[in-house]
Amino acid sequence: MMRSLWTAASGMTSQQQNVDVISNNLANVNTYGYKKERLEFKSLLYETMKRADRDPANPVGRPVNLQVGHGVRPIATSRIFTTGNFQTTDNVLDFAIEGKGFFAVQRGDMVAYSRDGAFKISVNEDGTLGIVTAEGLPILNTDGDPVELPEDVALDRLIVETTGQLTYIDIDNQLQDLGITIEIVQFSNPQGLEAIGQNLYFMTPASGEAVPESTGETLTTSNLRQGVLEMSNVQIAEEMVNLIVAQRGYELNSRAISTSDDMLNTANNLKR
Repeated sequence: MMRSLWTAASGMTSQQQNVDVISNNLANVNTYGYKKERLEFKSLLYETMKRADRDPANPVGRPVNLQVGHGVRPIATSRIFTTGNFQTTDNVLDFAIEGKGFFAVQRGDMVAYSRDGAFKISVNEDGTLGIVTAEGLPILNTDGDPVELPEDVALDRLIVETTGQLTYIDIDNQLQDLGITIEIVQFSNPQGLEAIGQNLYFMTPASGEAVPESTGETLTTSNLRQGVLEMSNVQIAEEMVNLIVAQRGYELNSRAISTSDDMLNTANNLKR
């Protein structure tokens, strides 16, 4: 069996997964806070037919190896955490993080993290107002509790400082501190986060522990901008170019399989 059949087949499989990743990027071009992904490849095992021999004592030594590769395989999907464009909405519950931070979100008995700041208001049974995601998941404060506003706070008078501190303007037009600060955390390796959908990530051993910016242990703190949303960092033109390259790679690998099949057919016909 010709090696090229298996080598080209691995190339077709890898390029198909590459198209899957690019398609997901394009599908999320308008998803708030979405971070684009990139598929990374590694070459497979090489078969050494003749090994290089540069021994000075051997006058007929080989200066190079004779090796044949066995194809390629996807090794990782790397997420690019560059900041997307900011879109002004003038909605008091829309927030964008300017920096490396993440919002902390309560998801069941676990804490998830997100860059999506399109928040909503949920009325609790006791009359307080909870700031939640579009799916109703509570946003956490620096104490690890859900962010809840008193029922007498008018949303159109709510002000969020760049540090995440919540204040409001009372009926006497005086600025009042609510004593609540939205939690913003950072990770030493954000690419190690596990995406779980709904614009959320779970912490993993590879990402490291979440470091709250409120503790001052991060090198640079983020700024929270109110009335602004962070858009996806997907560049459509770049993704279209990558899509064309992946398509051409898939076609050429399929051509290699067809060529190998024709060569095998020719060799089989030699005995006739």
